[in-house]
Amino acid sequence: MKRLWSLVLLLCLALAASAGAKEVVLTTDVLVIGGGGAGLCAAIEAADRGAEVIVLEKMPFLGGNTLISGQAMNVVNPKTQVPAGIEDSIELHFAQTLAAGDYRGNPELVRIMIEGAPAAYEWYERLGMIWEDTVFQIYGALYPRTHWPANIPPGRQGAFIRVLEKAARERNVQILLNTRATKLLRESPFAGRVYGARAVDKEGNDLVVLAKAVVLASGGFGANVEMRSKYDPRFGPDVGTTNHVGATGDGILMAQDIGADLVGMDYIQCIGVYGSPVSVIRPGLVLYINNKGERIVDEGGRRDAITDAVLAQEGQMAWVVADQHVLEVGEPGSGVLVADTLEELAEKMGVPAQAFVDTVTKYNSYVEQGFDPDFGKRALEAKLDSPPFYAGAARPAVHHTMGGVVINSKTQVIDRQGEVIPGLYAAGEVTGGIHGTNRVGGNALADMSVFGRIAGTNAAIEAIGE
Repeated sequence: MKRLWSLVLLLCLALAASAGAKEVVLTTDVLVIGGGGAGLCAAIEAADRGAEVIVLEKMPFLGGNTLISGQAMNVVNPKTQVPAGIEDSIELHFAQTLAAGDYRGNPELVRIMIEGAPAAYEWYERLGMIWEDTVFQIYGALYPRTHWPANIPPGRQGAFIRVLEKAARERNVQILLNTRATKLLRESPFAGRVYGARAVDKEGNDLVVLAKAVVLASGGFGANVEMRSKYDPRFGPDVGTTNHVGATGDGILMAQDIGADLVGMDYIQCIGVYGSPVSVIRPGLVLYINNKGERIVDEGGRRDAITDAVLAQEGQMAWVVADQHVLEVGEPGSGVLVADTLEELAEKMGVPAQAFVDTVTKYNSYVEQGFDPDFGKRALEAKLDSPPFYAGAARPAVHHTMGGVVINSKTQVIDRQGEVIPGLYAAGEVTGGIHGTNRVGGNALADMSVFGRIAGTNAAIEAIGE
């Protein structure tokens, strides 16, 4: 290994010199491509193992989608759930996650994520995270096991990245912002070890980073219209995205270029009710209403089911309706419709008033009964009977891409022959095969935390030994 490493370094330096190339060559134990949640988790764990770590981040800031997410993480946690009267278990979370993805997720990876989430929760505490002592059910989560960092209400992001960035910098992880990885370096196009990557900085300078192990954590492709519409034509330029602008699938394409296998690329998830100034993060506090004044779906159901329901409506939109209870979660922003009566709100929405009032009245009776015979909604937190009433228009937007590179239980990337690509690991949304057809709300942060930590640990072991 050491001899191979020396030969690779000498070869790269010789090639650069002979070509007169003006490029910087760096060496490290572990190279992490992507400075979002998964990448920072990997960097911290690798550094804690004693490895030197370099992180390449193409954006001018760290965070990726983790930075702008709802900061909600699913964890089976008796400490918060038992006092709330919630019965939960690893097996239930595992079963719900598999079923929600139509059993297309890899059961081994799903189990690793579910079983690893409680340890990740405690790991964040050791890094300085302060958690809310309550538990709830986030939009698309299917069950009340969602945990939030303290003092982070809806619409305010960044808790995870603040904790992770601080921890990474305290461990002297070298972070290169505005530096975009362009190519993974492998001994031959489809064989041998991965030994680093090429990159370019914002001035256009070339950079070569030689590493004993590489962690790919560059995120999904929700902001790449061409790439997502290739796999699902419904999601062309007319459909927006909740993702940050850097979520363009670079890592998936680079891995594919050296022989990595891909899985589930056509599994693209939308938030069905995006853009509403009325918060949808607590489905038990809102209704989704069409232009006929009718409910269209279980507001606490699967995200793909909500998306399909909205796409089936006139104008492919729905109204998110709430009362003053929503203020307990987050104040509605600009563009919200406000009224003191349901009839007045219906007029502002342009929906039939009597049908709308009947819909809300019927729903309130379901809350009293604790059962929704229309859609089977379980998240029945409060009746909509306390003015003022609010409504906001919403449409689907691409939220998460479940497809990506194939990994094994050690997060090693697998090639198209089913073999491990030596030296290459991956974690986070760049990977596929975990969530199946549909990701449960709150599972993404569990995913990136658990597999990011595993990737960093195993990359460090490969680079410097136990």
